[in-house]
Amino acid sequence: MSTDTADWPTARLCAFIAELDFEQIPPRVVHFAQGLMIDWLGSALAGKGAHQVEMIDGFARAMGPADGPSTIIPTRRRTSPYFAAMVNAAASHVVEQDDVHNGSVFHPAAVIFPAVLAVAEAEGKTGREVLTACITGYEVGIRVGEFLGRSHYEIFHTTGTAGAVAAAAAVGRLIGLDAAGLNHAVGSAGTQAAGLWEFLRDAADSKQLHTARAAANGLFAAYLARDGFKGAARILEGQQGMAAGMSSDADPARLTDRLGSRWATEETSFK
Repeated sequence: MSTDTADWPTARLCAFIAELDFEQIPPRVVHFAQGLMIDWLGSALAGKGAHQVEMIDGFARAMGPADGPSTIIPTRRRTSPYFAAMVNAAASHVVEQDDVHNGSVFHPAAVIFPAVLAVAEAEGKTGREVLTACITGYEVGIRVGEFLGRSHYEIFHTTGTAGAVAAAAAVGRLIGLDAAGLNHAVGSAGTQAAGLWEFLRDAADSKQLHTARAAANGLFAAYLARDGFKGAARILEGQQGMAAGMSSDADPARLTDRLGSRWATEETSFK
């Protein structure tokens, strides 16, 4: 299907992302986002030494470059943006002091900041560009979580599912994708969205895997879109999209709820 039908909720959401400028964001929201970033940094540092993080970092050491433009925060080792996002996202969700948006049951910081900052280091982005991208990720991820509803959360870890879309939107905005490119990025992120609660029964290590993969997959999807890789146009609300397979109470209206007037970023709670 074409992405030219601008009244689809996903297309409208992507158009909002593409058109959002730093100057359009209320100063109070920018200030709040700065606080969220500082809070997230504490969580990422607190993940140092956790066995889940060390194993994911070990994978990054084995499979990724020995040096690169992006920093793995707990160890100060440098690598590619992809692997930095992966390890930092895992570290961010260990002590579970990262922020939360209650309505969407989503922990935005753990997936958005690792992906955006890894790319920002590599591409030399400004503070304004970083904050705009991060706020974009919050606005998108929270709305996707709300759209998928509570039935989704009964089975799926929303931070792993909506988080992949949020990271793709944030990185896509940071690297300058237009509305069509963002739609492709969201499509490719959505088809990778995953994270099941079954791990709780075994006290398995999957929770940090969910955040690691969401951040890395979102970044991956955005860069693919920049190179022209086509993603599903209606991955969120389509007949065989995320809601169809992952929710029984999805409400597409939540995807575009008061875009530009309701700033969901500032609804996020600190722990």
